[in-house]
Amino acid sequence: MNRRTPAMDYILMVAGSFIMGFAIKNIYDPAGLVTGGVSGVAIILKDMAGIPLWCTNTMLNIPLFLASLKMKGWKFIKRTFVATAALSVSLYVIPEMALMPKDDMLLTALFGGLISGVGTGLVFMAQSTTGGTDMLAALMQKSMPHYSISQIMQVLDALVVLAGAAVFGIRPALYALIAIYGLARVSDGMLEGLKFSKMVFIISGQCEAIANGIMNEMSRGVTGLDATGMYSGKRRQMIYCVVSKKEISQLKELVREHDRRAFVIVSDVREVLGEGFIED
Repeated sequence: MNRRTPAMDYILMVAGSFIMGFAIKNIYDPAGLVTGGVSGVAIILKDMAGIPLWCTNTMLNIPLFLASLKMKGWKFIKRTFVATAALSVSLYVIPEMALMPKDDMLLTALFGGLISGVGTGLVFMAQSTTGGTDMLAALMQKSMPHYSISQIMQVLDALVVLAGAAVFGIRPALYALIAIYGLARVSDGMLEGLKFSKMVFIISGQCEAIANGIMNEMSRGVTGLDATGMYSGKRRQMIYCVVSKKEISQLKELVREHDRRAFVIVSDVREVLGEGFIED
């Protein structure tokens, strides 16, 4: 598999940051949707004091970067520095556009979560973040080692969302939660893979016939595993294989043809790399 070059990672960072900036400036801010992080604080301060989004994003991140540089070094922050700078630039240069109807908050939340999720996913794929609460949580974790960074981030983002509710009201805050959920689902899907497959374990007395059927009729690889029934103490073989979603019905029908009493376990697989699936 070909590895991405550092140049490709930086392209992903900048592209993702600009997509996030577009969502923040033209979807979240006009609707008063505070989804956490420094960008959420920026939306609150713009409404209360008229401070531009890019200015707040820059000013709040500067002390965080200085503290991180002192505590963790340049190697830790260099990618995040690029993504954060790109986000501030995007918030400055992207023009304001009236994209979403002001009376349809649900559509705004869903569309915002989709767009910002794509941007966040691209930044994460480049092994970076856009600073803010991510970096603050990493710094706070040094003095609170009994809490994970993700736990601290959740508390920080929740506080920002509550502050947004105090400024814009409970209704926008509830829609912001929908946007947060959509963002997480989209970014997770980009990181974990959207081409879902099925993983299958088959326990049967006809493993050889079933395996031959899978290999010959479906052209899929099969792995035989030695297994022991803990109740009966009997040793037998178990088949393990991975197939696409559309092939699972064919596989179950093939198993029934050879052994109607076979024990079949089917589970979702997020991403499969290799011959017959995703090849990089």
